[in-house]
Amino acid sequence: MDTENTTGGDIAMFITTFQADVAPPIGSPLCGGLVKSALKIVDPLSARGIILFTDEQPIVLCAVDWCGICDESHDLWRDAIAEAAGTTRSRVTVHTLHPHDAPWTNRSLDNYLKKEGVVFREEVHSNDMHFENEVIERVASAVRQSLVSRLPVSHLSVGKASVEKFASNRLILGNDGKVEHWRGSSCGDEHIREMDEGLIDPFVRSIGFWNEDQPLVSLTWYASHPQSFYNRGAVSPDTVGLARGLREATLPSVDHIHFCGAGGNVAAGKYNDGSPVNRFELAGRLATGMEKAWDHAVKIPIHSADVEWKTKTVALPLASHIAENGEAIKAVMNDEAVPVVERMLAAWQLGYKEMQTAGRKVSVSCLKLGSVYLLHLPGEMFVEYQLAAQAMRPDEMVCLAAYGDLGIGYIGTKKAYEQGGYECSAGIAKVAPDVEEVLLDAMRELLD
Repeated sequence: MDTENTTGGDIAMFITTFQADVAPPIGSPLCGGLVKSALKIVDPLSARGIILFTDEQPIVLCAVDWCGICDESHDLWRDAIAEAAGTTRSRVTVHTLHPHDAPWTNRSLDNYLKKEGVVFREEVHSNDMHFENEVIERVASAVRQSLVSRLPVSHLSVGKASVEKFASNRLILGNDGKVEHWRGSSCGDEHIREMDEGLIDPFVRSIGFWNEDQPLVSLTWYASHPQSFYNRGAVSPDTVGLARGLREATLPSVDHIHFCGAGGNVAAGKYNDGSPVNRFELAGRLATGMEKAWDHAVKIPIHSADVEWKTKTVALPLASHIAENGEAIKAVMNDEAVPVVERMLAAWQLGYKEMQTAGRKVSVSCLKLGSVYLLHLPGEMFVEYQLAAQAMRPDEMVCLAAYGDLGIGYIGTKKAYEQGGYECSAGIAKVAPDVEEVLLDAMRELLD
């Protein structure tokens, strides 16, 4: 486990923000080709973030309205942003908000398919590399332009508030301790919708950056899948993007940036039967929580010396069914009689195995701002990780952004792999149950 640990000195602290359009061209694949291609841009997509300046190299936090950015693609985004900001990859985080009617990119998977000579139907190709290159340069250009607009930071505002009737756990266990019902982003079964919310983190967390009495930036975190309805070709950042837009309309002088927390096993299914109108109701509930978290926040002084950046690289254990059944999975990938989605998922597992065998690691990091800890992690993490991180610092604010490098896919708990369910199934999972110990150890060190 490799570690970098730096702390700011006694100089002024500055911040700047950047934003770029990342909407795809009409006809582009959405969600890696797993849903309909883009027919119309219903709501704009953006990449937006902050750059913090102390006496160390700049720190960049970026959130992108895409479904996922994976493996080599994730490296390219961070490298380009780092070069534009005058810093290093290890001090740049890139997270997606995970709406399904948005792009999903994985160059490592594309490179693996080319090496194996596998070609899927054009409409399910995972990437348009030319488009992604354009977007990366667009974001890097926005970063460069923002460098001349830095403003001093004197205070943080720190708050949280509950979000009513949005999130519910997707996994409902039976008497045998196994997953009996699955409640996704929407649920048409009224009986299942009436079941308990299950384990969630009900709070949206808010951090504001201020120059004395002038608010500059609002960062928020909430743990849930953002989907209300999708697969109609209508490009949108969905509920979280609309909630963010409502806050922008309310506080137009403040730049708003949102991150999805550890919501791999959390979605809106209890409160969403799939009716399109629910998108706006869910967005309104999240926006109300964001507003309360901002309005009730406590304002505290912040100095450069209060800033600490920690990062680690960790190797995540490969799922045993991938390690042991490579030839069988490859047969699925190459079988043209198998549905394309299953073939793609098989290829994804094999490409991931190849990278793991070659020694690929992923980054986890923490930005400490006085008594506030901002954790940055990969994959679709189960909410238990977020709750565990907060329990490690029960008297302080811990905000967790998941959906960093999404090449890993779902990251369940050790127990979840025994309980079953879609997220930890052999056709989906890429990491072994021991991933829990690896990531919890890393979080403890980052929060120490």
